[in-house]
Amino acid sequence: MSPNTDPRNNMLQQTLWSTLGILACSLAFTAASVPADEPSPQRSGDRPNIVLIMADDMGFECIGSNGSLDYQTPNIDRIASEGLRFEHCYSQPICTPSRVKLMTGMTNKRNYVKFGMLDRKQTTFAHLLKSAGYRTCIAGKWQLGSELDSPRHFGFEESLLWQHTRGRMDSQKRDTRYPNPRLERNGTKEDYDEGEFSSDLFADFLCDFMETNRDQPFLAYYPMALVHCPFCPTPDSEDWDPTSHGSKTYKGQPEYFGDMVAYVDKIVGRIDQKLGDLGIRENTLLIFTGDNGTDKPIVTQTRFGEVVGAKGEMVDAGNHVTCIAKWPGVIQPQRLTSQIIDFSDFLPTMCEVADAEVPANLTIDGQSFLPVLQGIEGQGRESMFMWYERNGRPNKAREFARNQRYKLYGDGSFFDVEMDRNEKSPLQSLTDDQKEIRSKLQAKIDSFANIIPPQAR
Repeated sequence: MSPNTDPRNNMLQQTLWSTLGILACSLAFTAASVPADEPSPQRSGDRPNIVLIMADDMGFECIGSNGSLDYQTPNIDRIASEGLRFEHCYSQPICTPSRVKLMTGMTNKRNYVKFGMLDRKQTTFAHLLKSAGYRTCIAGKWQLGSELDSPRHFGFEESLLWQHTRGRMDSQKRDTRYPNPRLERNGTKEDYDEGEFSSDLFADFLCDFMETNRDQPFLAYYPMALVHCPFCPTPDSEDWDPTSHGSKTYKGQPEYFGDMVAYVDKIVGRIDQKLGDLGIRENTLLIFTGDNGTDKPIVTQTRFGEVVGAKGEMVDAGNHVTCIAKWPGVIQPQRLTSQIIDFSDFLPTMCEVADAEVPANLTIDGQSFLPVLQGIEGQGRESMFMWYERNGRPNKAREFARNQRYKLYGDGSFFDVEMDRNEKSPLQSLTDDQKEIRSKLQAKIDSFANIIPPQAR
C-alpha cells in the first residue's frame, strides 16, 4: 500500500506507520523462522483452493453413505460426514457430455458438438480461475480433443492425462488406462513398464502440484479413469499382476468392480490427507462427484433397493450421481441436503468461491450452490433441465426437466421417480399438486426451446 501524501493527513499517516511498526516487531520472531528466499505462507486474499474429483461410471448407489450395501467406501463416507452430502446431483448420461456441461456451465443443447470433443471456442472454469490468479492443473482422463495444446488451450497450466492425443488401445489392442499405462505429461508421451497403476500416478501428480503451489490459490481437477471398464484388478487385489499391460476385452471382468470402487475411495482419502499434511485443509474446498451412472453389467444392492447400472440412459440410474463437499470452517459437518443441482452449476459455484469474474457476455445455465455449502437452504434451483444425445444430433436428442421427485420428458411422459425409479409407468391421472408440478416442469423445458443445437446451426 502506498503512503498517503496529502499533507492534511500527516498525523493519520504517522499513526498508521507507527501501528504497522509495532505489528512488525511483534511478528519478528515468527518472520525470523522463515527463510528469506521462501514465499510467505500468507495467501493473497486467503482465497480457497478448489480440488474437484470426478469418478468415471460410478453412480450414486456405489457409495456407502448413499446407501450402498455392496461396496466399502470408508474415506468418502468420512469426508461426507465431515461436510455436506447432496441427495440430488445430476450429470449427463455419459462421459463427454458430462465433462462439457461441468466445465462450461452450459446445457449440452447450447454447446455440445460430438463425443470426445470440447468445442475450442468454449470458456471453462479453468480459464476463469486462471484469469483470477489461480494455478490450474488436471490429471486423469481427458477425451476432450486430441490437439497437442488442448489442455492448455482450455486453461490448464499443467496436465498428466490419459486419452489426450493417443487412443485408448495400444498396437496389441490392449486397453492402456490402468496397469502400466500410456499417458502424456504436459503433452509429452510417457509409457510405464514397472508395475505402475495410473490412479497412483495421477494422484502423485496432483499431490506434487498441491505441494508446489500450497502458498497460492490453486485449482486441481481430477477426472478419474476409475471405475470405467475394462474391469480389472487393482494393486490391492489379491491377483494383481504388475506385468499386465491392460485388458484385451472392452468390459474386462465385472467381478473386479468392487476392488475398483475401493481404490477410488483409497485415492480420495489420500488426496484429502495430503491437504492436511500440507497445512491447507482448512482453506480448501474438496468436491467429489461422478460423471454418470454405473455401467450396465453392474447390479448393486442398496438400502433403497436394487440398482441396475444404466450408463448412457436418461433414467435415474443413468445420471443420478454422488456429490459430497468438505470445506472446514465453511461447511458444517454431518450435513445432508435435498437441494437439486446439476453439472452446469459447478462453474458458477467455483467462480463464486474463488471470487473469479464470469464475463457478462458469457451465457451460463448453471446456478451457484455456494449458499447451500454455507448452510443457506432454499435459495437454489427448483428443477433442472437435461438435453442429451451422445453425438450431438438434434433429431435424436431427448430432453427432460425434473425436480427431486418428478420428471417430465419433452414427449409429455411424466414420472414419479421416487416411486418408479426405472420409469416403467408414466403417470396418467394426476392430483392437483402433480398437475402444478407438471406445469412448472413444462415451463422449464419451454425456457430452453429457442436454443439451436450446434449441429443444427
